[in-house]
Amino acid sequence: MNKENLRKIIGLRHELHEYPELSGYESETKRRLMNFIEANTRLAVIDCGKWFYASRYVEGTKAIAFRTDMDALPIPETLEIPHASKNPKASHKCGHDGHSAVLCGFALELDSLPVERSVYLIFQHSEETGQGARECSGLLRERSISEIYAFHNWSGWPERSIVVREGVCQFASAGITLMFEGKTSHASEPEKGLNPAYVIARLISEIEDMKDALCTIVNVNVGGRNFGISPGNGEISLTVRAEREAEMRKAYNSIISRAEELAANHSLSLTKKGSDYFTDTSSDSHCVERVRTAAKSLGLQIIDMAEPIRASEDFGLYTKLVHGAMFYIGNGEGYPPIHTQDYDFNDNILETAVDMFTEIYADSVIK
Repeated sequence: MNKENLRKIIGLRHELHEYPELSGYESETKRRLMNFIEANTRLAVIDCGKWFYASRYVEGTKAIAFRTDMDALPIPETLEIPHASKNPKASHKCGHDGHSAVLCGFALELDSLPVERSVYLIFQHSEETGQGARECSGLLRERSISEIYAFHNWSGWPERSIVVREGVCQFASAGITLMFEGKTSHASEPEKGLNPAYVIARLISEIEDMKDALCTIVNVNVGGRNFGISPGNGEISLTVRAEREAEMRKAYNSIISRAEELAANHSLSLTKKGSDYFTDTSSDSHCVERVRTAAKSLGLQIIDMAEPIRASEDFGLYTKLVHGAMFYIGNGEGYPPIHTQDYDFNDNILETAVDMFTEIYADSVIK
């Protein structure tokens, strides 16, 4: 990678880190990224509302795409770093600031290369909630894109290693909130009310024993610290995960059915609200081989991932439509995990990621 380009994207990454925005609200982040590409490249930049793409079009060629995400997490910044978040309610604890800087670095490299195949760089919003890919993936059909690639930084693997897996590489998941409504009564006369706490406790116990999916309870709320009141309302929120979308949906529907049964048996009404739906993310064998070829040409360590990652990634929606691959770049074996307060994107892998995208593109042109 051109060293001046590397210097530019390190600065851009730090700037993005200082001004994080949550899913669905990435307007300033989008503006910064669009301005960077317009100021530093000749690529066409197309504003699509909450997201945008940059492209070079070559008549008569099958298009290839590369995708990044740009939203932050609702985790307060606690690190004392020069580029610390200035938003007290958000920070880039998943590394999407680095992902976006990498795609901008790739745009810089593309600008100095002979472009022999149409290429689209997708800057996607709202990955953390699973909404962004739903709105962006239509571009694949619209522009006849035949293959797509993305990477994610990941801690626990050697720094700059390339990690791949054919088939499912990240679980499907979905969130659900179950809201039970009964009847409030005095705490001394609970028999005169309908307290949902016992139904919720029963449901929690049964969820813990489920074998066909991973269910994580993320929130429980029943009543308050009012010792004279037996509450009449309560809710539970959980995430359901499984390797395949069909398995996840089966477990998800099973939980809903059981909640409906328990509510009916205890004369409670039930309201259900789903959120954060992710299909499984799968990588095509041909595209994984292209990633391997790129890594080999760069002399990078290649690791075959034995099992899928349980965390979800909405990139799976793209690979349901066209061939594609998600690969991972190691932050370091002892590097702080993503989604934790100690994490900050590892700038040492920026060049690795840009070089990987550049090699993947070059290989796609040759073959």
